[in-house]
Amino acid sequence: MVNEGNGRVKLKSVSRSTLSKQVVERIVQMLTSGQMKPGDRLPSEMELIEDLGVSRPILREALSALEILEIITRKTREGTFFNEKVGSHPFSVMLALSADNLPAIVEARMTLELGLVTLAAEKITDDQLKELRETIDAIANSKDNDYGEIDKEFHRIIALSANSSVFEGMIHSLLIAHDKTDREIKYRERERTVKHHTAIYNALANHDPYEAYKQMYHHLNYVRQKVSEHYRV
Repeated sequence: MVNEGNGRVKLKSVSRSTLSKQVVERIVQMLTSGQMKPGDRLPSEMELIEDLGVSRPILREALSALEILEIITRKTREGTFFNEKVGSHPFSVMLALSADNLPAIVEARMTLELGLVTLAAEKITDDQLKELRETIDAIANSKDNDYGEIDKEFHRIIALSANSSVFEGMIHSLLIAHDKTDREIKYRERERTVKHHTAIYNALANHDPYEAYKQMYHHLNYVRQKVSEHYRV
């Protein structure tokens, strides 16, 4: 990737294998190398297609992945821009580079949540526990097993109850990782989810970080196994 001296960013072309991921990597490198900054406008689609040597569908697939991760924003008639606050979400870039590796994303999610749940056990408030209980009841009473957003809210409350400004960017990335995992799950088991969430809730209500860690690991390891089954098919 070089600057041709005419203001145009020149990217190294990509090979035919794993094209979408390589395009994501090349675009992220424009940012991480310092060649472009948050808020900067990316080259046009035609320039990117020419420089990367890929088709329009491949480029748009990569741009969609980057937009989901909130690294870029596409504005009609204005172009595509790196988001101003990319730096406030430090794990989003790492998620982007692993966009097609769901098992790695699940493991990153495990790493974040297992740390957050132990802090949550020490700091969670009665109001937050009440909110957690409400999400469990809502999942238990769901009629069509379409409870992905409620599930995410359960994990969001726990993450926020860790009450640490340092973890703010991590929580943002955690929720992105949750969405990515949720979209790939082909079947849901409501009763099992309620059982797992209730065990986590009880540990938090008892302010027991060791039990909270144990129950969260049990829950997320089950999610990891479901993802592994999907990838073996």
